Amino acid sequence: MIKNYDPRDFYDDSNWKQEIRGYTSNQFELKLLEEGAKSHMQGIYLGSLYCKWKKIKGYDKYDPIENEGQLQSSFLDFEKKISQ
Repeated sequence: MIKNYDPRDFYDDSNWKQEIRGYTSNQFELKLLEEGAKSHMQGIYLGSLYCKWKKIKGYDKYDPIENEGQLQSSFLDFEKKISQ
């Protein structure tokens, strides 16, 4: 049986908020990292800071590879299939 793939098995992200503080001087970001998100948009912004931290540390290479081949057919191909 194949174990479920979890990229966090390859790195420890327990103190990412402390680590990313050294890479920003923006007061809003520092306050957000210290106090946490109070709204939906702040949560999205906090998630983008997490992605920035992963990219800085090189952990983004463990993310799943995006499947770019799913939506390759055009609407004309679809119409041809339907008409057959």
